[in-house]
Amino acid sequence: MRFGAAVLRSYEDPFAVEEVMLKSGPADGEILVRIAGCGMCRTDLAVRRSAGRSPLPAVLGHEGAGVVVQTGGPDTGLSPGDHVVLSFDSCGHCRSCLGAAPAYCDRFAALNLFGGRTENAERFTDAAGGALAPRWFGQSSFAEYAMVPARNAVRVAPSLPLELLGPLGCGFLTGAGAVFNSFGVGPGDTVAVFGAGAVGLAAVMAATAAGAFTVAVDRHPERLAQAERFRAIPLHAASADLPGRIQRLTDGGAQYALDTTGSGELINDALRALRPAGHLGLVARLHTALPLEPGTLDRGRKISHICEGDAVPGLLIPRLTGLWQAGLFPFDQLIRTYPLADIDEAERDCEAGRVVKPVLIPEHRT
Repeated sequence: MRFGAAVLRSYEDPFAVEEVMLKSGPADGEILVRIAGCGMCRTDLAVRRSAGRSPLPAVLGHEGAGVVVQTGGPDTGLSPGDHVVLSFDSCGHCRSCLGAAPAYCDRFAALNLFGGRTENAERFTDAAGGALAPRWFGQSSFAEYAMVPARNAVRVAPSLPLELLGPLGCGFLTGAGAVFNSFGVGPGDTVAVFGAGAVGLAAVMAATAAGAFTVAVDRHPERLAQAERFRAIPLHAASADLPGRIQRLTDGGAQYALDTTGSGELINDALRALRPAGHLGLVARLHTALPLEPGTLDRGRKISHICEGDAVPGLLIPRLTGLWQAGLFPFDQLIRTYPLADIDEAERDCEAGRVVKPVLIPEHRT
């Protein structure tokens, strides 16, 4: 079958929406999904800065949602016509996967970032038969269709706005999962979120839904205003004595802090803003050494990296859609949609901070 997809052919060039080809249908354990919408995540855009580790040309996109068209083998657990949200890939067999921690799969980097599944990779080509990189995050969903391991897909109710649900598979899952899973936030807890982008604002919404007192830190007034609408106390990142202000607001320090910025200065501020035995989670990939200032890890404070919100997508995504239906996780307020043909405009708006979460809508020809 032939269909349209956004292909990135070099690290410097814009995306090009062109015809691509799948030479065969789903293998055992796979599903073919007609994409209704796909979120654009900063991990997609970071490919341009990956120093050649992510193979090109490739179809990116890993926050897809759509309708199952075809299934392979008898054991996918899905049927044609099912609505699904697509999440990250994992092997399903290693100790982490068997321990309900698929984000820490032994093959996570290979399957999602630096190669993808190599089984049947030759069937996915451009219109001229030229090879495309194996599936990005098991999806490559900047496209009209995606071939996906069934274990990546989570069935959702047909009544939900399918074209908007894709970011629940990564960005929103990461922020909310950090709050619900990594921290276990409950009523009366205190949370400080550093960086009010897609992941940070999802964490704010989740903390509010959990009944926590939440502080949001960012440099952009419009992002702080959004966090305030989600009932967080907004603080500018350049505020004088930022840790002290958070400590006073939270009656002695936050129990939990989440940093989405990767800024060494803000990470140290976050540690100083914690109460004794507080926990700081990092979700951004650090590209330089992280100097910790004296005293920041005293008195039982701890720091950890959080991948994909410590989530089992099949458990967390239904929880998030349920909270949305109850008016407690209004993620749709963060989304702006673009036709897939306008992917370069969406990338520019995302990089410039003009949009929190772009979602690309394919224009299906059939």
